[in-house]
Amino acid sequence: MSSSEWDSDVDSDTELQRAFAEGRLKPGLHKLKPEAPARKNINNVAGLQQKLKDIQQDLDWEERLDVTLDGADRIHEDEVDDDFKLEMKFYHQAQAAVLCAIPKLKELGIQTKRPPDFFAEMAKPDHHMKKIREKLMEKKVGMERSEQAKKLREAKKYGKKVQQEVALKRQQEKKELGEAVKKFRKGKANNLDDILEGTNKKTQPNKKRQQKNRKFGFGGQKKRSKRNTKQSLDNPWKMSAKPGSSKPGQGKSKHKPNRPGKARRNQNKNRGKK
Repeated sequence: MSSSEWDSDVDSDTELQRAFAEGRLKPGLHKLKPEAPARKNINNVAGLQQKLKDIQQDLDWEERLDVTLDGADRIHEDEVDDDFKLEMKFYHQAQAAVLCAIPKLKELGIQTKRPPDFFAEMAKPDHHMKKIREKLMEKKVGMERSEQAKKLREAKKYGKKVQQEVALKRQQEKKELGEAVKKFRKGKANNLDDILEGTNKKTQPNKKRQQKNRKFGFGGQKKRSKRNTKQSLDNPWKMSAKPGSSKPGQGKSKHKPNRPGKARRNQNKNRGKK
């Protein structure tokens, strides 16, 4: 390789490195591509006005219903790429246009609300609506059948559960009856009629328990049951009288008379000595 060829290769590599650093190279390209000329923005005001005159019609405002707003709510350049802000701008512009157009329509005597007897023909034909109605009826019937089948399944489950409970109850009664018969055979039970009537019948307490119940009662407060009360202190004869008696002193009384004082006892002793 000659020195001139070597210098040309070095120069081409240097140019490529410089172009790569400047961002003029793209993936897959090995040589520089001439840049396209910049597109000029054309603002043909005269042509636009001429086109507006061609399409413009001399109609009344109620036929056009165009509303022009001021530039207070104009879209800025930084909001062009934000879809959410654009939607909000369109919404606010439409709202402001409605607030501006409604008073004009009322001044011209044009109704802005639908009357109650307004009849509007449907956009879809009758045969299409008939198909929709049939589909809705099929869906409704299917849901009713599904609900009915669900209720039947629940009823079967409940009936099966009740049947199992009855069977378990019968087995328990049979088992208790067999145990009662065994006790009767061994001599532990004396009354066979009670066994045949039902083993779940509550048995009576033994004689010892019955005697204690008669003596001590069946529970309740036992303490302080014999304490004096205001009524017993005011009328002691009523507490000591027998049932049915109306005079004091009748019947055996447990109330003892009060003992006289020491002076009274000494006076009684001296009276006997005289």
